[in-house]
Amino acid sequence: MRLSRQRRMVLDLLWSEQSHLSARDIFEKLNARGRSIGHTSAYQNLEALQSAGVIECLDRANGRLYGYRSDPHSHLTCLDTGVIEDIDVELPEDLLDQIQRRTGFRIESYTLQLNGRRPLER
Repeated sequence: MRLSRQRRMVLDLLWSEQSHLSARDIFEKLNARGRSIGHTSAYQNLEALQSAGVIECLDRANGRLYGYRSDPHSHLTCLDTGVIEDIDVELPEDLLDQIQRRTGFRIESYTLQLNGRRPLER
């Protein structure tokens, strides 16, 4: 994949933000920083980077979100704010073995989607 100026801008933004952003967020943040990019170009470059496995894409009910990581990892979503945190979780071997026995599948990789709320401060 050719790393064009616009793809580099998108990657730099995702790496600096280290969060999950919509295409619109990315478009607005880049333009606010004086990095001119059009709507269509932002979408096309995000899709190209995601298709090449350079960034991740999360499909959510309210649209797609793009993140800077492409390695296997899990997500923890705050049910109050919608903020998504990347987390690295390693399941115990005995649990993976149990799932494999129950399903007949050989697990080669996995990701978890966890949802929760931060505890109330007292």
